[in-house]
Amino acid sequence: MTSDLKTQIRTFIVENYLFGDASHPLDDKTSLIETDIIDSTGVLELVTYLEDTFEISVQDSEIVPANLDSIASIASYVASKTVLQRSVA
Repeated sequence: MTSDLKTQIRTFIVENYLFGDASHPLDDKTSLIETDIIDSTGVLELVTYLEDTFEISVQDSEIVPANLDSIASIASYVASKTVLQRSVA
């Protein structure tokens, strides 16, 4: 499941922040903030995408680099939120 998440997230980032340029080196651990791929407005767009696509709720306190700074951290965060939501339902 995590590799599917990473693929979906990578596709979104390439299409929306790199304008479809898949030649940009973007491995799972690349910092999206430090490499200027994403800025504060981009983070908000990313949060909206995650909420809409994966049907999760992102709290303001969760909008931190530890959750949203790389494909790996985003996928891990989404996976933890979807597991949590399934256990509550």
